[in-house]
Amino acid sequence: MPDENKLSIIIVDDHPMFREGLKSIIRRDTRFEIVGEAGNGREGMELAYKFKPDLALVDISLPDLNGIHLTAELKQTLPETRVVIVSMHSKIEHITEAFKAGAFGYVVKESASEGLLKGLETVALGDYFLDSSVSPTVVKSLMESPLRRGPGKDAEYGTLTPREQEVMRLLAEGLTTRQIATKLYISPKTAENHRANLMRKLNLQSNIELIRYAARLGLIDLDLWVDASEAGKV
Repeated sequence: MPDENKLSIIIVDDHPMFREGLKSIIRRDTRFEIVGEAGNGREGMELAYKFKPDLALVDISLPDLNGIHLTAELKQTLPETRVVIVSMHSKIEHITEAFKAGAFGYVVKESASEGLLKGLETVALGDYFLDSSVSPTVVKSLMESPLRRGPGKDAEYGTLTPREQEVMRLLAEGLTTRQIATKLYISPKTAENHRANLMRKLNLQSNIELIRYAARLGLIDLDLWVDASEAGKV
């Protein structure tokens, strides 16, 4: 049984070795107790429903459910659980998405050994935490600003369902609809329907247009976008 005198934590990350590293850091502070860990988003949700933890450490890149969507679902269904994102991504777009989805903290994996405990302590007190040069004031201003600033198509992007947004991101990363179906545990026909719907909503005619659009909105890494452009793929 969880110790009621300690703050309970679940860890959702698909890398077992990194989970072990997080656990070793957390165990340095007796105020926290790890009550469960999961390697994907669906298992993470099951743990959250079972333990109703005070804090959840969530990676963005999970093999099934995107960590941003998991954060949003936790905020809606378990609002008392505060999410701290622990991710390899440090781009402002990922940080903005995380806080918009309901995260209280954002820790970059490279600096987890130095910033994790401080982040957990800060979030446990009800404050926002970001382990970079970006101040909490900037984080709050990000939350009050539009989620994305693109070339006039943010409104169209907002019409996509969460699943369509997820399919769009995977398409932009180069996955086929069959690969997306396998990754998201849906049928190929359902994946193709999502693709057709999002292309229609965004008025896009080809995968090339989709990749360009995703790059402008920051949905895919700019470095990958540049590499593809130089290779003549975009």
